[in-house]
Amino acid sequence: MSFKNSKVVIVGAGNVGSTTAYSIINQGLCEEVALIDVNKDKAYAEALDMAHSVFFMNRNIKVHSGDYSECKDADIVIITASAPMPKDSHNRLEMLAPSMNIMKSIVTSVMDNGFDGIFLIISNPVDIMTYYTWKISGLPKNHVIGSGTNLDSARLCCELANMYDLDAKSVEAYVCGEHGDSEFVSWNSATIGGKNIDDVMADNKSRTGTVTKPDLLKMTAQAGWEIFNRKGNTCYGIASSATSIVKSILFNENRIYPVTVDVDGQYGLHGVFLSVPTIIDNTGAKEIVEIKLMPDEQAALMHSAEVLTSFYAELAL
Repeated sequence: MSFKNSKVVIVGAGNVGSTTAYSIINQGLCEEVALIDVNKDKAYAEALDMAHSVFFMNRNIKVHSGDYSECKDADIVIITASAPMPKDSHNRLEMLAPSMNIMKSIVTSVMDNGFDGIFLIISNPVDIMTYYTWKISGLPKNHVIGSGTNLDSARLCCELANMYDLDAKSVEAYVCGEHGDSEFVSWNSATIGGKNIDDVMADNKSRTGTVTKPDLLKMTAQAGWEIFNRKGNTCYGIASSATSIVKSILFNENRIYPVTVDVDGQYGLHGVFLSVPTIIDNTGAKEIVEIKLMPDEQAALMHSAEVLTSFYAELAL
């Protein structure tokens, strides 16, 4: 992979796909960005609008719409397209059945055009769709990554930072497991300025108030729905999350993010795609960081794995 000739293709030019494209362009992460959508006029218009914005940026990036032939020389293909969330549903797993055909069509079309780069999956239910993409594509497991709980973890860090009047980047805390109802927080590894989160909460009772760790998990899990229920989508947070992963790949940063990857041997799990802290470099998912989990956290991870693998048999492979 050469940064000089790097190319990112985004499949899905809706709110998430377009915002992700703009975030990547605005940070000047690659040489070329291509948008693909079943609605070709939408993809064309979004790409043209962004191309005009490049005039005001520090780097000249080629932005355009296209078809699946764009994937042949792409370093990263980001899939954001998915079925609409069922009305009044707050369970991403309910999107599985309608999303399968969409994902199979996209991945097959990408691979038929000679793609051999790295997939980044955002489409929900992201953990199962990441596994599904790997199975259909035939790519090495480290070349298929899901956005997973990367954004959930950022939301948790923001909640904690707001409580203690800090920059959220001073907080390190991971949400792991399913990006959904069975996700959990690895409190054992959570720190603020290197200080264990339990000690922070105990030593700052006036700021902590009555907030508990279960409260924080609940606020984190519901944050996306708070946004979705009020404006019909979430786009800025997930776009920034995806952009951070893209940057770690293209710039070979070796950053650690909690993303959906194949867990096979770590944490006592085998052959399941879910979120755990992972080193991301230009090879994709370079290495899983096996952090120490407390017994209840290990049980929660096992539960997430059981929830997700229970759906594997339903996939049309």
